[in-house]
Amino acid sequence: MACNASKAPFLRLVSTRGYAAQAAAKVGAKGDVQISTLPNKLVVATAESSLPVSRVSVLFRAGSRNESYESLGASHMMRIVAGLSTKKSSSFAVCRNIQQIGGSLSVSGDREAIIYTVETTSDKLETGLRFLQDVATQPAFKPWELNDSVPRLKVDLASVSDQVLAVELLHKAAYRTGLGNSVFCPKYQVGKLSAETLQHFYNANYTSNRCAVVGVGVDHRLLSGFAQDFAIESGEGKTAAAKYYGGELRKDKAGGSAHVAIGGSGASLSNAKETATFAVLQQAAGVGRSCTYGNINGAVGKAVNNAVGGTPFELTTVNAAYTDAGVFGVLISVDARQAGKAVEAVAKTLKSGSITTDDVARGKALLKAAILCNNGTDGGRLSDIGLQALLTGNVKSSEELVAAVDAVSHADVCAALKKAASNLSMGAVGNLASVPYLSDL
Repeated sequence: MACNASKAPFLRLVSTRGYAAQAAAKVGAKGDVQISTLPNKLVVATAESSLPVSRVSVLFRAGSRNESYESLGASHMMRIVAGLSTKKSSSFAVCRNIQQIGGSLSVSGDREAIIYTVETTSDKLETGLRFLQDVATQPAFKPWELNDSVPRLKVDLASVSDQVLAVELLHKAAYRTGLGNSVFCPKYQVGKLSAETLQHFYNANYTSNRCAVVGVGVDHRLLSGFAQDFAIESGEGKTAAAKYYGGELRKDKAGGSAHVAIGGSGASLSNAKETATFAVLQQAAGVGRSCTYGNINGAVGKAVNNAVGGTPFELTTVNAAYTDAGVFGVLISVDARQAGKAVEAVAKTLKSGSITTDDVARGKALLKAAILCNNGTDGGRLSDIGLQALLTGNVKSSEELVAAVDAVSHADVCAALKKAASNLSMGAVGNLASVPYLSDL
């Protein structure tokens, strides 16, 4: 039987230590969101909840863009080792104690961030936070456990869909390194990432200046005290600036389908106006079907539908905004025989640099609905607050986000489309015999 997580009043001790140390922290509020920056530069943000469930995330700017050539795949391995032993707990203890309180402990990541999240009933938060702290800040990197995790890593790589691979190739073609690094471990690195490599990656990126702790349904002072007790180093670390190059990567595979991601430079989170504009453009261009068996609306969807003559296809817009750069484009999956026509239609629409006022109005309405729906759930709100706090150091309320969408004009959207189409990149997977090269578009 698993023992209790802490015989001592863990949270009380943490909060008592933290309150004195964080006296100089600045605390602000956006709606019901409280934000503070601790003396060690760690950002803490909390929001209220009407549910008896507490959700807490610890985020680090330790995504795949921070990998060097020698450490490619390290961020993927960091997600895998989150379920292994820590310096204070065995993997069995972590799993069993979280199960005993009916909670969940998960990890996710992308090119910018790695996110550790615990969800539990509010009365069991003490146990959840203890193991969240263990997993996020005390990894052990035991060599024999890393070796045992190789089959799991292989399963992850085998599960990557062709559509996801096309988007990964689009990033690689556009940025080469940094943002071009895949969120998945390269196959040639499987089994070759040592404990020393992971420890070096951890030391370089898991610092207080690159960390945010956010919670929904958690007292702000309590969470600030919890964050103050993290045993991590301070320091900003290094992140290479993104540089857009443009290019094309193709991976031929057998089959009757083609999956093509085509796009260009997108929004940077450092420019709030641009971020809102590209978000509107994403909805206006088309993000798939709004209902089962419905049409794919939007400027790009209509153009492709006319080009392929009723051939079934799937299409969505890719809009990835990062701290200093971004990718905006279109991902299409279609019968290989119609792939050439579909890609030409996408490229022509992007290069036109124009989009109708009706599409922009519809895009703004869809985006505002998506913002409000996302903030209507605790899980969605936790993710939104966490990434804002980590990547921008601030949190905007849903009202501020909606106001930013309303401020986007038709001219802004057309300018964003022209920017994306000025230097196109492509990532393609599947039967690509009919897919034209960028130089031919």
